[in-house]
Amino acid sequence: MTKRALITGITGQDGAYLSQLLLEKGYDVYGLVRRSSTADVNDVRLKWLGIDKDVRILDGNLLDLSGIIRVMRDVVPDEVYNLGAQSFVKSSWQQPILTGQVTGLGVTNMLEAVRLERPEARFYQASSSEMYGLIQEPMQSETTPFYPRSPYAVAKLYGHWLTVNYRESYGMHASSGILFNHESPLRGIEFVTRKVTDAVARIKLGLASELRLGNIDAKRDWGHSKDYVRAMWLMLQQDEADDYVIATGRTTTVRDMCRIAFEHAGLSIDDHLIIDPALFRPAEVDVLLGNPAKAKAAFGWEAEISLEDMIIEMVEADLKRLKR
Repeated sequence: MTKRALITGITGQDGAYLSQLLLEKGYDVYGLVRRSSTADVNDVRLKWLGIDKDVRILDGNLLDLSGIIRVMRDVVPDEVYNLGAQSFVKSSWQQPILTGQVTGLGVTNMLEAVRLERPEARFYQASSSEMYGLIQEPMQSETTPFYPRSPYAVAKLYGHWLTVNYRESYGMHASSGILFNHESPLRGIEFVTRKVTDAVARIKLGLASELRLGNIDAKRDWGHSKDYVRAMWLMLQQDEADDYVIATGRTTTVRDMCRIAFEHAGLSIDDHLIIDPALFRPAEVDVLLGNPAKAKAAFGWEAEISLEDMIIEMVEADLKRLKR
């Protein structure tokens, strides 16, 4: 029998790459999408990958439990990937209540719908390295204490612990992937890596002259979304559900990430980068560095695409977009 997967957040970066991976493995892929006036452009990432006609889009909202239950009843999924969220950290200070409802309570609705309609399905929750926040250990693993530093991170922590609770309380196959920063040409323009590569491409083409950023001394553990969605799938193939850190084990400053992009385009970072105090966060996460040893030991996962190759791919993709 062909396996069925239901993905929330299917029109996002990870949802698109995960859909591509599952389709290659022979799955029927369904996506839960919130209706909006911009529905005609919401599948741009699926179109970029050439798979928009291969996935089945269903109306739904993480805040509407009854609607999710109906979708669960209609699809009867074997695997459920909850990637949907208000996922932009900066916006979580401007919209803390919405972030809590969607990113936190939305997980409750998904877990309840699975528990009530499809308890045998395997469930994946997209947790986040932002939950570590004010880091309690130099390298973060599954046992590192959490210290969230934004409304987004607090909401993610709620969803993470609720997934653990449903696994332990109801025996559900529910796993959380604590994913560190992961990017790609499909990353939204509001995220720093894509903001950088888009600006570098614009400067290279004479469409802009500067790039404005906040704290460029923050350090992040960056990987490629393609590698990370592979880890999501592998988690749900294990006999027992568990939580796993997914990371490269390498940390890089925003400044050095920018330098890679500028140098690839033959530009000088000093000529175009401007530090704008207005772009600093109210509470900064200074360093994130993940330890993926547990995932490697459990199912052989490790990152295959380097930061340098990823940034170059993103710059080239933005150059292609802008030229077109």
